[in-house]
Amino acid sequence: MEDKYVIKALAALAQPNRLQIFRALVVKGAKGITPALIAQDLGIPANTLSFHLKELMNADLISQERSGRNLIYRAQFDRMNAVLTYLSQNCCEGEACEVSPDAICKTC
Repeated sequence: MEDKYVIKALAALAQPNRLQIFRALVVKGAKGITPALIAQDLGIPANTLSFHLKELMNADLISQERSGRNLIYRAQFDRMNAVLTYLSQNCCEGEACEVSPDAICKTC
């Protein structure tokens, strides 16, 4: 993963509402959630939520899918895992780390 993509992802998450939204989407897993439920759960006004969802999509951290009349948002786990891998790539001075690659979220 290139530096510019990691920087874009981290910048998107460096805002409290976007971090909350992303974490809520991670919790929901593969089934995702509608903007109405995100707004209700997090207490974020719809117009503000729309802006933050757009920023997370620009960073390729979340995806959007239309299901009938609803939009469903999901966390992009492959992208999240790529950022985590990039950040921990050279950790522990080249020694084996306590966190194994199997601990990365693969079932979401």
